Amino acid sequence: MATTVRRRHRRQPEVLDGAEGNEQLTALTGAVLLIGFAVEGLTVVAVHQLLTLHFFFGMLLVGPVALKICSTVYRFARYYGGAEPYVRKGPPAPLLRLLGPFVIITSVAVLGSGVALAVVGPDQMGLWLLLHKASFVLWFGVMTIHVLAYAWRLPRILLGEPGSRARIAAPGGRFRWLLVGTSLATGLLIALLTIHLATPWVARLSGH
Repeated sequence: MATTVRRRHRRQPEVLDGAEGNEQLTALTGAVLLIGFAVEGLTVVAVHQLLTLHFFFGMLLVGPVALKICSTVYRFARYYGGAEPYVRKGPPAPLLRLLGPFVIITSVAVLGSGVALAVVGPDQMGLWLLLHKASFVLWFGVMTIHVLAYAWRLPRILLGEPGSRARIAAPGGRFRWLLVGTSLATGLLIALLTIHLATPWVARLSGH
């Protein structure tokens, strides 16, 4: 009994803010982004008709993308810094480790160029539009591999093994939900404050 209690005490901080907690936060944010980017992708299909919605969701995703980048970079920093729980958990597979920086770079490029387009307007889109389109193509290829590699693991990471207690309800789960909720609220605030920037683009496409 004493051994079991000691094991629980050793594992609890790890679930709260160690490698397991970081993995769950990254997975939870990834699940939110998977839905968000799917909706954003649908607006691309008919972007001329859904341009305002495209702007809105693009800005909304800034918050969750920033959170996922922070959680991913934190994991790598802790692992290469020699933190014992992260070293024991190990790094991602070599291909995914190599792909990680490209996921971050292309994500920042797509969102950053999109924000720049919103700010400069259609009269000065030039290079920014080219960068936005090119980075989207690269991002789509990189993210396809990333999603195929990780999406099937999300249920296990978030819910645990069948019949077990949901891992997102474990110690630290509320804090992780708070972080994701805050990132969404931040993205929503950015979207609401910048949605007016879509007006010149809509007017240009309407021929006014």
